[in-house]
Amino acid sequence: MTRDERPYPDEPAGSFPEPPVSFEDREGRAIEIRPYEDDDETFEAVVAMYADFDPADRAQGIPPATESRIRDWLEVLLDGLNVVAWHGGEPVGHATLVPDGEAYELAIFVHQDYQRAGIGSKLIQALLGHGRANDVEKVWLTVERWNHAAVNLYESVGFETAGSESFEIEMSLRL
Repeated sequence: MTRDERPYPDEPAGSFPEPPVSFEDREGRAIEIRPYEDDDETFEAVVAMYADFDPADRAQGIPPATESRIRDWLEVLLDGLNVVAWHGGEPVGHATLVPDGEAYELAIFVHQDYQRAGIGSKLIQALLGHGRANDVEKVWLTVERWNHAAVNLYESVGFETAGSESFEIEMSLRL
C-alpha cells in the first residue's frame, strides 16, 4: 500500500492536550512533556537516553544500536514535530511525527525504566496535540502485531487499523 492509498478515518480523533503537559506517573514520578528544544544540550540528552535503551526494547530496527547511528537517525526525526518526556533533567521518552507526503509517520519510545507507568499514553496524546496545533491532519504508524500493549495504546487515542502485513499492522488517524 502506498501512502496515497492509505485509508484514514473520516472523523477526526478526539481532543489532545498541547504540550507542555505535567503529570505524576503510576510510580509517583513528576513527568513533564514538552516540545523538543533544538539545542546541543537537549540533543545530547536524547542521544544518551537512546544509547541506554535495552536491545530487547528495539522494534523494527529502531532505535539504532550504536551512538553514531542514533545521531544520524535523530537528525532525520528532528525534521518533524517532536516532544520529549522529562523526569527531572533527564529525558525518559520521545515521540515524533515525521513528514511523509501529506501525512506524518508517528514513532514513540519510552525508556525501559519508565515503561508501564502511563508515560506512553500521555506522550502520544501530547504529540498529537502538538501535531494538531501545527496543522497536521493525517498520521500513520506501523506496529508489530504481537505488541498488544502498543496496539491498545494506539487504539485508545483513536488510531484505526488501515492494513496489515504478516508481522505488522498499519494504523491511521485523522486529527
